[in-house]
Amino acid sequence: MTKPKIVAYLKPSCGWSMGVRAIMRKYDLPFEDRDIINDAIQRQEMIQKSGQMMSPCVEIEGVMLPDISGDEVEAYLLSQNLVRPNNITPDSPTNAACASHEPEPAWMPFKQ
Repeated sequence: MTKPKIVAYLKPSCGWSMGVRAIMRKYDLPFEDRDIINDAIQRQEMIQKSGQMMSPCVEIEGVMLPDISGDEVEAYLLSQNLVRPNNITPDSPTNAACASHEPEPAWMPFKQ
């Protein structure tokens, strides 16, 4: 089975982002992990491609899945037959909020 091209726009330590990473590990999927907190260019690209500011966003074979959990990424991968079901337990929660699940203010400057 050919592995899909995946670009994930993630926060370094957010629960939702960690869930997406856990699904990638569960299925041994290579992916580009783009840091939207420490790289303003990646965040802007995510916003442009997804049409919104919430994360994580995962682009799989050119299809953007905005504001998505690890569980939803897994469901999409399975529905598109991009992975086969397996019984591996993810190594971290796949549908959990960040420790401080409060949206960032729109005025918050990006770190460079």
